[in-house]
This record gives sequence, structure tokens and C-alpha cells, in this order.
Amino acid sequence: MTAATRKRKAAADPAAAFEFFNEIGIIGQLAGNTMERSLPHGLTQSQFSVLNWFFRVDDEATPGRLARAFQVTGGAMTNTLGKLAAKGFVSVQPDPDSGRSKIVRLTPAGRQARLDAIAATEPALLAFLEQFPRQRLDRVMPLLRAVRAYLDAARD
Repeated sequence: MTAATRKRKAAADPAAAFEFFNEIGIIGQLAGNTMERSLPHGLTQSQFSVLNWFFRVDDEATPGRLARAFQVTGGAMTNTLGKLAAKGFVSVQPDPDSGRSKIVRLTPAGRQARLDAIAATEPALLAFLEQFPRQRLDRVMPLLRAVRAYLDAARD
């Protein structure tokens, strides 16, 4: 076997990809649980994620768009949005352009709840940064962003 063949086989090792995604999955689970313990206002990780989506992506969305973005069922998203609406963090109104659809918007209270949540997680984030300084994180962020972009594009 030539060196080039060995290199191609090593590059196409599904076990390496599995190990990579397995580590990310475990990290996601542990990080989510750590964050959720810090969240104020009785927020869950999924509720915070929806608030954060509005801040990062768009000012408004339909429940269907949000369900697709989070890759959950419409029922699961409706449940999450109902809990956020009960807390006053989102408004859910009929879509004037459609008799059936709804438009969801982040409220000022929801914007503040997101900021409160970020502030509440600060002690855990600072403890993390003691072990993993910004310089180390900066080295891996391009790879993580590229993986996220690839997976995001490949899901449709």
C-alpha cells in the first residue's frame, strides 16, 4: 500500500468522524446541563435557545420556521413557544397574510431575559475560561464554525 493510499484511507476513517461527533454530543449534553442550572426565570435550555435565536437570526418567525431551525416537531416548538409566551418573553400573533399561520416575535422582556441568562451563566463561563483561555478557544472556533455550517447546509 502506498503512502498516498494510506493517507486517503486514514482521511476516510468513519470511526474518526464518529469519535469527533460523539465528543461534541457529550460536550453539548454537559454544557447544556451546566447552563440550564444557571438560567433565571425558570428558563429551560430549549427556551433560552429560542430567545437566543431571535437575537442572533431574525426579529420574527413562524412556529414552523422555528421548528425547522431547531429540528423539532411543530408540537414541541408550539409547547416551547407557549411557555415563553406565558412568561411574556415572546408574542404569538396571527399572521395578517395568512389565516392559519402565526408570527412569533421576541418581546422587550424576552430580550432582557436573554441578557439575564447570559449574566447568570457568567460564573460558569469564567470558571471554564480558567481552564481553557480565550487563545485556545480562538484556535478551534474556525473548525467548529465550519462543521456547523456544513451540517446546517446538509440538513435540508
